[in-house]
Amino acid sequence: MNFHLIKVLKNGMLVELDYIHPHEHEGVRALLNVVIVEGKTYPQKQPLSPTEFSAYWLSKDAFVVRTSVVDPTHKPKEILGAFYLKPNFPGRCSHICNAGFIVKPGLRGQGLGRFMGEAMLSIAANLGYEAVMFNLVFETNIPSITLWQSLGFKIIGRIPGAAKLGDEQVVNALIMYRPLG
Repeated sequence: MNFHLIKVLKNGMLVELDYIHPHEHEGVRALLNVVIVEGKTYPQKQPLSPTEFSAYWLSKDAFVVRTSVVDPTHKPKEILGAFYLKPNFPGRCSHICNAGFIVKPGLRGQGLGRFMGEAMLSIAANLGYEAVMFNLVFETNIPSITLWQSLGFKIIGRIPGAAKLGDEQVVNALIMYRPLG
């Protein structure tokens, strides 16, 4: 399936969303590791090795948002954000998917998360998933909670003391759910 999409961000930057290409794996891993080290949104404590990244991020479908400018120097397009999409559970429950998102720190608040979220919902439905469930949305991650609620997600559960953030602050995590279709 072709899921190539183009969008203009709030800052005027033209971007494209597409399946991740093999030569982009390391760039997405580096961006994920920046987010992990920030210690505010992902459960991992340490940066992921290439093998760990592959098992976690590349196990099913993975997408990137990259700059969409023709560069006469043939410089690789810059990775601005990424997400994975995979079954949240095996077998009889694999019709419910899970997704994880990362946005380059300097580009947060420019509409990249919304672009990826809207695209993920469409892609998930096209791939045959019937619902999306996020297992661990930290209560302190207000931008994500606001975004997901605006896209129709409901909070269906709360996990007390689920995460110890990078600063050792203990926070609850939300379970968020949205049917597709």
